[in-house]
Amino acid sequence: MATIKDIANKCGVSTSTVSKALNGYRDISDDKREEIKKAAVELGYLSADSGKAPKSKKTYNIGVLFSTLFNYGMRNEYFAHILAAFKEKAALKGYDITFIEHNIGKRKMSYLEHCRYRDFDGVFIVCADFNETEVIELVNSSFPAVTIDQVFNEVISVLSDNYDGMKQLTQYIIDSGHSKIAYIHGSMSSVTHNRLVSFHNTMRENGLIVKEEYLVEGIYRNAEKCEELAKSLISLPDPPTCIIAPDDYAAMGVMNCAKKMGLKVPEDISVAGYDGVSVSQAIEPKLTTVKQDTDKLGSEAARQLINLIESPMTTSLDSISLGVSLIEGGTVKKIH
Repeated sequence: MATIKDIANKCGVSTSTVSKALNGYRDISDDKREEIKKAAVELGYLSADSGKAPKSKKTYNIGVLFSTLFNYGMRNEYFAHILAAFKEKAALKGYDITFIEHNIGKRKMSYLEHCRYRDFDGVFIVCADFNETEVIELVNSSFPAVTIDQVFNEVISVLSDNYDGMKQLTQYIIDSGHSKIAYIHGSMSSVTHNRLVSFHNTMRENGLIVKEEYLVEGIYRNAEKCEELAKSLISLPDPPTCIIAPDDYAAMGVMNCAKKMGLKVPEDISVAGYDGVSVSQAIEPKLTTVKQDTDKLGSEAARQLINLIESPMTTSLDSISLGVSLIEGGTVKKIH
């Protein structure tokens, strides 16, 4: 295993300079610090305390985990707004953000190892497979952490009021005269669970039965999969009059399906989405959906994380639920 002396010889500096660079001292230039850190990675150096908790000395750098596992991409409007608002709020408090990766130079690292190497003050988990071992390891580490749309006991979670959002949407559809309502929900998570519970409760409160064949699992932000599932629903012997998609992008898949089947929205089939992204209001007819305040989600996540970093003993590890609003749009037909 490489030593500090090996790094010093490679970079042509003293061992004390290497030590200072690796421990975040300010009397080393940024260029020299990066050169030394790069050499450390290339040589496979691991400090003696690499498995311990982050040091008390602040680096004013926050790690952001945005997994591309689901092919959402940072250009996805929902996540792009959250990230932009988070970055802006963090910058006002003097913090930089760095994306958490699996590789630094030629060395492969776990998410937690990367965070320790970068010596982040805290981590923001925006989009990830929360069942993945490495993600759970990071959540359970000593790093202050905030998650979006996923609830854990030991971190702060920021999410929209999914129960109220689905209640508003379902009640609006029922009030428009629909009783045969299908719901293509996303993969199981705390968000999906709360929306499903709300959907069932709202239907029951209105004396309506949820048909088993009307509930199908889709994939968030996947229009192609939702189009395929919508075709199956519309082809049922007793098809629904309205289909709720897991999100606005998926709702586009339902609308594409209707068009390919020669059906008109909302005359022949009603459609609703969730999220309220701008593209949903640029189409005609405008999509009936639930608006999430993505800018507030991002800025609140930054505020909570910085509070947790700077004042851990006065910051509760709570779930922060933000309000949502119904956008009536024009894709749900009034049939009474």
